[in-house]
Amino acid sequence: MSEENLAEEHKVEAIKHRLTQSKEHSYLRDCVYGAIDGTVTTFAVVTGAAGAELPIRVALILGFANLIADGFSMAVGNYLGTRTEAEQLERARRIEEHHIDVIPEGEREEIRQIFAAKGLEGETLDEVVRVVTNDRQRWVTTMLTEEWGLRLEVPSPVRAAVSTFIAFFLAGLVPLIPLILFYRSIAHLPFLASVIASGFVFYLIGAIKGQMVGRSIWWSGLETFLLGGGAACLAFLVGLLLRGIGG
Repeated sequence: MSEENLAEEHKVEAIKHRLTQSKEHSYLRDCVYGAIDGTVTTFAVVTGAAGAELPIRVALILGFANLIADGFSMAVGNYLGTRTEAEQLERARRIEEHHIDVIPEGEREEIRQIFAAKGLEGETLDEVVRVVTNDRQRWVTTMLTEEWGLRLEVPSPVRAAVSTFIAFFLAGLVPLIPLILFYRSIAHLPFLASVIASGFVFYLIGAIKGQMVGRSIWWSGLETFLLGGGAACLAFLVGLLLRGIGG
């Protein structure tokens, strides 16, 4: 971003608008990590089946079973984890409100020590303590963030779960599509096409992840490509080993 654009964004009115507008939680993180997991696990099933020289129909059965079951499991895990975070926030809020009602002076001292640790002292510290503790909501939220270390905006558990499942399913479907399209082709063509398609998706997801965190999209894409490829190679070797054991 240019210095001119930065200066525009940091004018008084622009700052006021940015800080007062409603903050919509982004579920892009849930989508990205759901997509990575979906591609890795489904592609691992495909390469494992290829290593064991299983028929394409078996690879498809295992792949779709994994796609639904593992996607649902990951979505449920995200739902429960996000809901637990929201419940923890509400529990901490009730505790702090109770403490303020029962031992307000003790809670004021906690506020004092919190801001003293940030370097405030004397009249400035006294004024900050007075301002914070004069507003009950501000007092509680300060304790939640400073003492408990909690974030005040928790995403919707349902939206987080749905975002995870959809991303998992759509990305995890990619390694299976070539098996369907080339079902009656020569033996190795469907698996080879699956490798190419999955490799592209790995790189694309990594590039998106890199864009999210401000990293080079090329290196982030390559990193995800190599990690996904590594998981697929391990699955292939396991399939190869089990095929040998089975004679």
